[in-house]
Amino acid sequence: MDYDLSKPQKMLQQSVREFCQRQCPLEKVREIMETDTAQDPELWQGIADQGWIGLHLSEDLGGLGLALVDLAVVAEELGRACLPGPFLSTTWAATLISKSGHEAAAKKYLADLCEGSKIATVACFEEESGWAAEEYSTIKANESGDGVLLSGSKQLVGDAAVADIMIVAARGDKGLTLALIETSADGVSIKATPGIDATRKLYEVKFENVPGTVLAIGDDAKRALTESQQVGNVAVCAELVGSMQWMLETTVEYARTRKQFDQIIGSFQAVQHKCADMLLATESSRSAALYAAWALSESTDDADRAVSIAKLFCADSAQKVGGNAVQVHGGIGFTWEHDLHMFYKRNKANEFLFGDSTFHREHVALIAIDAA
Repeated sequence: MDYDLSKPQKMLQQSVREFCQRQCPLEKVREIMETDTAQDPELWQGIADQGWIGLHLSEDLGGLGLALVDLAVVAEELGRACLPGPFLSTTWAATLISKSGHEAAAKKYLADLCEGSKIATVACFEEESGWAAEEYSTIKANESGDGVLLSGSKQLVGDAAVADIMIVAARGDKGLTLALIETSADGVSIKATPGIDATRKLYEVKFENVPGTVLAIGDDAKRALTESQQVGNVAVCAELVGSMQWMLETTVEYARTRKQFDQIIGSFQAVQHKCADMLLATESSRSAALYAAWALSESTDDADRAVSIAKLFCADSAQKVGGNAVQVHGGIGFTWEHDLHMFYKRNKANEFLFGDSTFHREHVALIAIDAA
């Protein structure tokens, strides 16, 4: 593949950057993240009007029909701006609906999600099972007519308080079950839980005989969930790259102007080495993320492995870049007043989304064993 962006992709990149600078500067990010839900309706509608929600979905589903590389371009710029709100949650949910093959649900919800009139999320993570789809068991799906009744609880559900619909990974008599519910339904209880990233709120969601529409069951459900998580990982990797880019640029500018012992600190070799390491980690992560996006779009034989490698590499690199950025900034790097902590915390939260580095290293090892 060509690792340079095409002209339309560069134009898209510039458009997203200008939008974020205009509509959501870091002062605005701080205002939004201090609200209960970290959701700004005007900003959300502006994002929807740009067509970025579901841009990788086909046009007949309400999207723009673009590739995952284009999604990565948008996500990188959103990460560079530390954009708050339910973009990732809704993108994941929309992808999962499309991957499930449930035509009625796709027709009913996807256009509204892409237009910004509805918000969606996925209730997937469990305290004991993490991100392994075959282990999900805390939600019981009991058959009821054409649908199911859900009972149980899920942890760390992103943006649940502002979501109109929720896709729940449950366990039924026929195995893994993906069920779609309206969050306003009786029996749904949503409770805010602490999270390191204040720009994306997390919730515990409890279900008590909540009616749901079955999107997929068994192997079809596992395939849809896995494929949607891969798309989510591409977006997360790109976000990590954008965040690293902001840290790199901010740190280099600080090193150029900050004086210690009557010397610009950027003249010290130790500081130069840290900035050089940050550049190398950022550029290498960008290559890994773009290759994963391309491989997944093209359905190459190594797509699954490429996504896992990109996630573990980007996550590890983001922590290294963040640590170096804090150190070069010295004491001010630890303060609430400096914006650095927002990106550091976003990176830490993204590290665990869709599986952390250990999860993906084990997955890559299993792929190698199966191929042997």
